Amino acid sequence: MPNLRSLLSTGAYSFWAKTTALAVTLPSHTSMVTGVAPAKHGIVWNSDLPFRETVYPTYPTVMELATRAGWVTAMAAGKSKFATLNKPGTITHVFVPSSPNSSVDDDVVADHAVDMIGKYRPALLFVHFPGVDHWGHDKGWGSPQQIAAIERADLQLGRILAAIGQAGLSATTAIIVSADHGGAGRTHGPDDARSRHIPWILTGPGVRSGFDLTQLEDLEIHTEDTAATVCYLLGLPLSKAFDGKPVLAAFQ
Repeated sequence: MPNLRSLLSTGAYSFWAKTTALAVTLPSHTSMVTGVAPAKHGIVWNSDLPFRETVYPTYPTVMELATRAGWVTAMAAGKSKFATLNKPGTITHVFVPSSPNSSVDDDVVADHAVDMIGKYRPALLFVHFPGVDHWGHDKGWGSPQQIAAIERADLQLGRILAAIGQAGLSATTAIIVSADHGGAGRTHGPDDARSRHIPWILTGPGVRSGFDLTQLEDLEIHTEDTAATVCYLLGLPLSKAFDGKPVLAAFQ
């Protein structure tokens, strides 16, 4: 993963951050972008619901907070169930697969993300790649097929980094790379440390370079900290409801 490793060399990171206790995709991603635990945001299922109307989190996503503040926002997600995060009027530009219970390949997600960067230069862009999870379930965590999917995801990350550079935004852009869960065998879920440990990587202006945050004895990063850190970076007020907090130790 040369593109991801380049972010490690220029940023601050931990491979021992923690996702939600549920450790499944939709609840954990919702906590990542709302800054609150699943018990608060209410998204505790992990599929498209067969309802006439989509159910949205009970707390706003960081995309919604940024949109309210006047920023241009965007989301490119590879699974249809991410429609749950697309409450009408809360994200400026959105790509989510339209067919229920469907997904697209990582390169399709990157196509949309690159297009959004070039056309709209969003102040906040949320990107979700589904491929690594798909191959973990299909062939197993750490299988040769999943490793190949990881390499393909890195290629798509590289395309996004290149698009940021081509838009002249590299010097003013912060990038967070994380995950919703880990895994073992062909699955993941609660009460399994292998599912709960996730990477958390931050690079950008003012961020410590090549700094392993696990050196700090009292720091434990949680997925809810991602939303709080984004608010800190955008100068948005930190919600009193947040279960997360900005990872200030990542900054110089």
